Formats: sequence, C-alpha cells, structure tokens
Amino acid sequence: MIPIEEIRAARERLAGRIVRTPLVRLERPEQPGALYLKLENLQPIGSFKLRGALNAILQSDAEKLRGGVVTASAGNMGQGVAWAARELGLPCTVVVPDHAPETKLAAIERLGGEVVKVSYERWWQAISESAFPEAAGAFIHPVQNERVMAGNGTIGLEILDDLADPDRVLVPFGGGGLSVGIASAVKAVRPATKVYAVEPETGAPLTAAFERGEPRPVEYTVSFVDGSGAPALLPEMWLRAQGVLDGAFAVSLDETAAAVRLLAGRARVVAEGAGALALAAALHHGWDEQVVCIVSGGNIDAGKLAQILVGETP
Repeated sequence: MIPIEEIRAARERLAGRIVRTPLVRLERPEQPGALYLKLENLQPIGSFKLRGALNAILQSDAEKLRGGVVTASAGNMGQGVAWAARELGLPCTVVVPDHAPETKLAAIERLGGEVVKVSYERWWQAISESAFPEAAGAFIHPVQNERVMAGNGTIGLEILDDLADPDRVLVPFGGGGLSVGIASAVKAVRPATKVYAVEPETGAPLTAAFERGEPRPVEYTVSFVDGSGAPALLPEMWLRAQGVLDGAFAVSLDETAAAVRLLAGRARVVAEGAGALALAAALHHGWDEQVVCIVSGGNIDAGKLAQILVGETP
C-alpha cells in the first residue's frame, strides 16, 4: 500500500498543474444501481499518466535529471513524462513497442519527446529491468515507482471527495500503478469500498493470478486495447496488488468496444480501449450498487474509433 500521507502530499504538489477531473453519473435507466465515470481522459495529455509522471519527476534529484528523463511506454506514460520534461526544460526519450498507436507517438513528439521504437520483447525487458542503457537520462518507471503510484492515488482522493460512499471502484489494469495507487487512497479513507482491476481477455495475468493464488505467464495477443494486457505480471506489482485490491475481472474485446461506443453515444466521452475496460466490466456484471468506473484515457486512433462507432471490433 502506498502511504496515504504520500498521496495527500502528491495532491498538494500537483495542485494547479493537472486537471481535477469530474466524476459524472452515466444516465442508464436500464442498468441497476448507479454508474459514475471518473474522466481522466480530460487531462491535458488525454490520460491519467500526467499525475504520476509529474509527481515522480518533481521529486527527483536535480543532479540525476541533468541528462534528461527516459521511460518505457505504450504511449500515455510517454506523453506524461514528455509533458513534465517540457515543463522543466529537460530532454526526454520514450521507448515504445513496435505496435504502439501512431496517435500516441505523434503526441509524444509534439511534446518534444524522442520516440525509440523497439520490439515488444525489448520494450518489456526495459520495463522489467527499470532501465534502457541505450538512452541517456534518469529512468522513470511507468508502473513500479512509488512516486508515480502516489500521483495516481490522487484520483482516489478526488473520487471520495465527490462521492462519499461508493460500493465499488473499477480500475483499468496495465502494469498496476493506477489500480494500486487508487486502491491505496480509497482503502485508507474508506475501507468498506471494494476496488477491482479490469483487464482485456487477450492478456489478463492479474485475473489469472487472483484465480490461481499466484502469478504465472498467460497467453497474450496484441489488440486495440493497447494500454492494457500483458503476458505476465511484474513480481513487485503482484505483491502490491494482492495487498490492496479485492480482485480482478477480464472482459472481452467485443465488450470493451461496446463500452467505447456507449461512452461516445450516451455520454459524449471519447475513450481508448483501456479507458473503457472498467465500464465494460460494470455493464457485464450489472451490480445494483454505486460503481465508479475510471475512464483512464482517450487517446485512440481515429480509424479504430470509427470502426467501433459503426459496430465493429478492431
């Protein structure tokens, strides 16, 4: 668990630098209970990643930052680190897998970041080892960095400020930094609230780990849900997730596309695949409760969004 004092300090540190995103109710009379959307797609970079990236870099040693910053990302963390680096006048390198969406890569470059494309295996190695020696600069891990997770945890504090007694909070799961951060904040303030992670069925190692009681590699297929899904868990994140999460769910690509479609048609919200995972799980299970769905980002390629809006699953 990330200490609540660190999350509260992060909220003060980030005040005025990020958007305090709204929590809005999704009007859906046919659904039991009440669904709420935490709209992190409204951050300046279109993703929650700005919170963690800024919190981590603002606390980093100035000497270590002299050579700039480096991260490994499928796109959104790269934008967060690039944004923070631009604010502080630092060079930035973002290592991305070769399937990363062009929408996100173009955004990184607009923010002044240098994109380095590598194979998925080399990208995962950089994440596993918290290093990419080929590039100069301080490595900002996209997931297993306590300062990143504390920044993410500020979302949990904002949710409880706006809705005092949610029954469930559903959080997209990529590497675990978002869900662990949010769960740490929520459990510290309101332990009765259940917090669950949500993954795509095309790569759901956390769901499998909760079912088996231990982590093991799973089959993974690249999909339009590029911000979530993986062949394995980072060992440190499994230990952290076990301590604060109540479980995990996996949803299909069709269910995820349907959630993207519903968000666009009913709420006029553009969500990327990972950003719609939480709502997909809520729609699937239909709990008669107060459920908060984290819409983690909205950076989706226009072509994929167009496919989804006409009823297809990319």
